Amino acid sequence: HDHQHAEAVVSTQSTGKDPIKYRQYEEAVYRALIDRNNPLPGEGPAKQVVMVVGAGRGPLVRASLNASKRCNIPVKVYAVEKNECALITLRNLFTDPYFCDVTLIDSDMRAWNPPEKADILVSELLGSFSDNELSPECLDGAQRLLKEDGVSIPCEYTSYLAPIMSRRLYNNTNKQSPDNPNENSFHMGYVVRLQNVWVFDKIKACFTFKHPNHDDPIDNSRHISLEFSGPVDSAPMDGPVPMEALLHGFAGYFDAKLYKDVMISIHPDTHSPDMFSWFPMFFPLATPTLVKPGERIVVDFWRVVESTKIWYEWAISEPTPQAIHNNRGKTYWIGLFS
Repeated sequence: HDHQHAEAVVSTQSTGKDPIKYRQYEEAVYRALIDRNNPLPGEGPAKQVVMVVGAGRGPLVRASLNASKRCNIPVKVYAVEKNECALITLRNLFTDPYFCDVTLIDSDMRAWNPPEKADILVSELLGSFSDNELSPECLDGAQRLLKEDGVSIPCEYTSYLAPIMSRRLYNNTNKQSPDNPNENSFHMGYVVRLQNVWVFDKIKACFTFKHPNHDDPIDNSRHISLEFSGPVDSAPMDGPVPMEALLHGFAGYFDAKLYKDVMISIHPDTHSPDMFSWFPMFFPLATPTLVKPGERIVVDFWRVVESTKIWYEWAISEPTPQAIHNNRGKTYWIGLFS
């Protein structure tokens, strides 16, 4: 998992400097504050409680304070963070008078007992495939911090899949296990720049999660069967429409509704302009599969949740059935209680 971990570190560092993303978050908090502002007659706006869960190096805290200043609605902000390095950064940052209304909480969001409940719960726990960094589990664990009518930002997110042909991605995956193509490298998802890739059918929605989650009991496991087709009216790199495609795997994307119509997205059709925090995912197939024009592709995707970890499994049943990839999470999983 070192390779994956290194990617996660790089991605967290780059996400902390993404102005477009934080502008959207600020707008979401701004609108939520205005919508929740119900002052008593003759009184000014009541102070609202904003909790930033997973405060990192502070960009969401700053975005929340900026939103408060913009709409002249006072806030009390709790910045909840458990990472030691991030806590050092936050302590230094919060000596600035701009952050005088912020209380730093050194705790896991799932364990903290707050002195009061939040009007707005703000987080940035999304990965390239929306739920692949445990946002559903973390936010379900934190929603007890919210008032009954409180708002979660984000309030909803969806992952997406599309079939792709890319010899380069296949070869790069294969290089990691050259002796046996069914070895581990084909049984994990990768965060990648999708260059020299042909997406030969429309992108389709995969899994959706909403917050707060009022399901009883809460179940974040998922299964979907998606149908795609071989190339009909698209061509790689603006060339002529080919007779067939070689299916090497599936591209994964996401979009998220922060608040009402305030969105962030890496879905190619709705990609937030100039936002660079996330690259797409790639879920490979161990055996590339030839697909004729218009021929049916059926893929099943599972999000499996157990008490200590979650993982994805995927398998195609048409046009040529293949074994389940990452069966029982044998290669690739995300631990729940790190």
